[in-house]
Amino acid sequence: MLLNSPRILIAASGLSLLALVGCRVDWEPDGPPRTESRSVELDKSELVHVRLRMGAGEMRVNGGATNLMDAEFHYSRPSLKPEVRYDPSSFRGNLTVEEPRHAHYGGDYRWDLRFNNDKPMDLDVEFGAGEGRLDLGSLALRDVEVHMGVGRLQMDLRGTPKSDYTVNVHGGVGEATIYLPSGVGVVADAKGGIGGINASHLENRDGRYVNTEYGHSKVTVRLNVHGGIGAINLVGG
Repeated sequence: MLLNSPRILIAASGLSLLALVGCRVDWEPDGPPRTESRSVELDKSELVHVRLRMGAGEMRVNGGATNLMDAEFHYSRPSLKPEVRYDPSSFRGNLTVEEPRHAHYGGDYRWDLRFNNDKPMDLDVEFGAGEGRLDLGSLALRDVEVHMGVGRLQMDLRGTPKSDYTVNVHGGVGEATIYLPSGVGVVADAKGGIGGINASHLENRDGRYVNTEYGHSKVTVRLNVHGGIGAINLVGG
């Protein structure tokens, strides 16, 4: 067996991710469950760049906020209180929500984030271990970048986008399921490691997965998915 084969290298990378996540466990006692609400008001910026950084837990992202962001954070250890920063600008605002650097994992840890549907948005998501549920179809997306460590990702892009956007997903260890919009063109370049690619209601054309509207619609959603260990599920509309 060749030690430098792609499958063995991917498996080794997955084990390394698991080891890194496992090393970040400290012995801070759980306290009573806490729920903290945070909001960021809308301003006159033309667009916003949103960065979400979570080490381990559950992240839920939706649209429908009256502000730029309305959020609830659920945690039981003081060291897990998320940090929220917003830097306004007349052109592009920068919003960051991240887990503290020296977090002590344990108990229930969940972020429920809602964003404004009308503000044009670049979204950059990174979570090390856990579950991500990203319902993004109602948002005014420009670009989406997701880095997944160990866990499960469910991304729902079903909606009626008014302009083109691109989604890049970098998978680690786990399963990724992506629901794609209908009524607009969709083209997906998906490359999986161990687990394979499952595509429904899409045509494999020259190594890429496309829907019937691709090449005929004024709006196109472009998807690039690179998986590690686990299945990639693409569900066409």
